[in-house]
Amino acid sequence: MRTAALLVLLALLAGCVASPPERVRLTVLADSDLADVGPLLDELRRETGVELALEYVDDPDVELASGRYRHDAAWPVTDRYLHLREKADGRGNALPTSTTVMSSPLVVGVRPAVAARLGATPSWADIADRAAAGELRFGMADPTGSGSGLAALVGVATAAAGTGGALTSEQVSCVALGGFLAGHVLRPRTSAELISQFTARQDEVDAVVEHESTLLALNASGHLREPLEIIYPRDGMVLSSYPLILLDPARRDGYLRAVAWLRGEHAQRWIMDNTARRAANPSLERPQRLRTPIGNALYFPDSQGVLDALLAVYRRLSSGTHQVVFVLDYSASMAGPRVERLRSAFAALSGSGTGGFARFHVGETITVLRFAGTVLEQREVTVTGQSDVDSLAAVVGAPADGRGTAVWSALEQAYRSVRGDASVVLMTDGENNAGISAAEFLGAGKRPVPTYAIGLGEADQAELGEVARSTGGRAVETTEASLESAVREIRGCR
Repeated sequence: MRTAALLVLLALLAGCVASPPERVRLTVLADSDLADVGPLLDELRRETGVELALEYVDDPDVELASGRYRHDAAWPVTDRYLHLREKADGRGNALPTSTTVMSSPLVVGVRPAVAARLGATPSWADIADRAAAGELRFGMADPTGSGSGLAALVGVATAAAGTGGALTSEQVSCVALGGFLAGHVLRPRTSAELISQFTARQDEVDAVVEHESTLLALNASGHLREPLEIIYPRDGMVLSSYPLILLDPARRDGYLRAVAWLRGEHAQRWIMDNTARRAANPSLERPQRLRTPIGNALYFPDSQGVLDALLAVYRRLSSGTHQVVFVLDYSASMAGPRVERLRSAFAALSGSGTGGFARFHVGETITVLRFAGTVLEQREVTVTGQSDVDSLAAVVGAPADGRGTAVWSALEQAYRSVRGDASVVLMTDGENNAGISAAEFLGAGKRPVPTYAIGLGEADQAELGEVARSTGGRAVETTEASLESAVREIRGCR
């Protein structure tokens, strides 16, 4: 009797013990950067019964953009490309369920000696200025094959636009990006390759553009001779949210169990302590290394066309040097305020520490041709440093006192100076009264590069516009007060 009673009691106690959770296995397409969450996923499986079987790839966005899914879920750096795909489809399809698990901003890690030259709170414009001057050589994953590289390019271009909103195709300018990319010396396809290359060349490369988490991990790795200083550009950063995305709606139950646990306090603290990414729950106290405010995140473009325009500019700027030919009217009518405004425009593009996104940059070829009734002077430099830019000051600083205005003869000579990828900027305040006519210039055949014409004073705007359009360029309406901004806008490549 006593044995039977004991067996009954054990059976009753067994009935009070909760049954183990149902085992679920979800296949997950994951970004290679997430290899560091493996130990956390082991805990997830033990405590919830949900196994996330991660297949690591360098660029999960390729499969996500196709809409043909082989996995139950995906875990990329961002789900922005899904949003762009659905918008491009125009069918109004519901987006897959997506849950932010953690986040990390795109920042710049800089060697301490170089960081001191950038100042306390540099902007992207300051970084671009130093890169343009040849004083900042950095690594960034190739935007054509890397989500982090593209996000960094978006951040720089958005900050350069300065509108506070999402970047538009019209705001994508190789003038704004040219100076920044002049310093781009490491351009591997993946973040892992970037860190490996930077570590091997840390004495000759000044900085690396990557996620905050990646740079903090690099600093803690012991592979650097001195830790990088993390720069949080004051004009904003793109924030990556590492969302877990449900691709197969039939696996929703397991997915919801997983994300509920991953967003719990224990998992979120583990993420901050072990991956240096920020918790999805903003109320959790962050470790000291993650307490730097990141301000307002920069908007990511809401159009695939904007990304296409960005990548087109990137490919162009990465393919070789660019030449800008300035054809400047120095006839007597330009003397006084007009030529002073012209000189101010050049000073803004030339001055060390003042040019920002638009300044002349290393690798760029600058040709300056002064004319009046004839060509007065022509000088060309390929920029290797500030001294090359400064050498143009004597040309631009010459007096405006020439007789006559041979606009089209000067432009004809300028085209004889053009080589490869180039653009021509023509500035004049008068009508052509010497040399060849506009009709003769137009009759000489198609020009290989565009001319952008700025007409001041009594210049024949209709004639300028006709010639500029014939080359693939355009006339730019401006007042003397806005000359500097006009030169900034068109000098490189619109």
